[in-house]
Amino acid sequence: MSSSIPPVHPGRIRILKQGSDRNSVGPVVYWMFRDQRLRDNWALIHAIHQANLLQAPLAIAFNLFHQFNGAKARHLGFMLRGLRKLHSDLRSTLDIPFFLFQGEAVDTIPDFLKESQASLLVTDFSPLREVRQWKEEICKRVTESVSIHEVDAHNVVPIWVASDKLEYAARTLRGKINKKLPEYLIDFPELTSPVKKWDSSGNSIEWEDLIVSIVRQGAEVPELEWCEPGEKAALEVLMGDKSGFLKARLKNYSSDRNNPLKPKALSGLSPYLHFGQISAQRCALEAEKVRKLYTKAVDVFLEELIVRRELADNFCFYQPHYDSLEGAWEWARKTLMDHASDKREHIYMREQLEKAQTADPLWNASQLEMVHYGKMHGFMRMYWAKKILEWTSGPEEALATSIYLNDKYQIDGRDPNGYVGCMWSICGVHDQGWRERPVFGKIRYMNYAGCKRKFDVEGYIAYIKRIVGECKKRKAEALLNSKAKQLHT
Repeated sequence: MSSSIPPVHPGRIRILKQGSDRNSVGPVVYWMFRDQRLRDNWALIHAIHQANLLQAPLAIAFNLFHQFNGAKARHLGFMLRGLRKLHSDLRSTLDIPFFLFQGEAVDTIPDFLKESQASLLVTDFSPLREVRQWKEEICKRVTESVSIHEVDAHNVVPIWVASDKLEYAARTLRGKINKKLPEYLIDFPELTSPVKKWDSSGNSIEWEDLIVSIVRQGAEVPELEWCEPGEKAALEVLMGDKSGFLKARLKNYSSDRNNPLKPKALSGLSPYLHFGQISAQRCALEAEKVRKLYTKAVDVFLEELIVRRELADNFCFYQPHYDSLEGAWEWARKTLMDHASDKREHIYMREQLEKAQTADPLWNASQLEMVHYGKMHGFMRMYWAKKILEWTSGPEEALATSIYLNDKYQIDGRDPNGYVGCMWSICGVHDQGWRERPVFGKIRYMNYAGCKRKFDVEGYIAYIKRIVGECKKRKAEALLNSKAKQLHT
């Protein structure tokens, strides 16, 4: 990767700040946050290439925030355990130092650039407003000689290439993405170590102490046992021989993915895609290899993986109010406000909803699935959010409540997909107007009877009871074990 031919398509890279001194040859720092992997990572590939061009060393920096939009043990534990594996892989393969900082990125990253006399910062892309604000602030805080490059390693077609504006729906974005796929859906070059080595091996990280401390602080939402973090585990879920999605489960994807009683039909990749422990591009490349066997299933999978995911990023990137009523289309805002004071059959407080204390056993089951299992089935997510609209005092409260619960309990919370899912269900984003009715206005309606026609509702409720029982049993056993350990020490 030391040749001068850029290994990364220039369309993937945005220059956020051009350093004043083009001959500056200080080290390169890759600030990793959304794409937490070594394999198939365009941002890391670009950082190594730039370091070799400059004949400069490279380091990876990661900033751990005290709180990011309500992340708890479930999210931070999964992320940190994945990063511990990444750090270990890094030492044994690429010989690039890894620095972990805690605090505010707008302080830690510029300080590290200054201390290491870096001339280039390479960063991941995220459409979320907090991350964009940090980058703007970092651009102001670093010295004039530092350049800052942002690389979209998360989307197959970079967000600004796919479209330069807010798209109305999947149908308006699909053609634009498909046109660009031949150019961007390509295999990754082989990763090689930077030619010049960094002087130190990175700051020493007491991973076990850090994880224990962070998990303790966020203990009200405990970690999950069913999904193992890290790149290796992610690849196993995608293409493992025993139960990998592409090897063992893809064939039923198109027919069963909307049935909440058949969770194994889903890919199971969302935690890994959210934390960037696997590349969507790798998932797409591997899926293409089995297209002849399951053409329809691959088409449906790629629609979800590429078009729908990028539509969510598009919305959050081009709509600053992506998580509020202000971000809804005009027709939706009007209809919701017209019906905001309609009489509701039930009004529940946030705490009642959080504890699944409603009169609807199907809704309660979906909420419990999310609280205990950390992942609600995609079909149930729609029903769940629409009921919150029906049961709260107005659309603003409904949206805020659904986002709060989603971000707190879903393992893939605080993600464009989550925000857009809530906005679709409650504010009709990427949808159309339907027949007008009380409370919902022209927003698409879903009800219990409709779910009954679609799948075995009683079977789903029984299945969730079983899952919750198992989770509670394991939690009680873990508590007993830790108490026993304390008694022996």
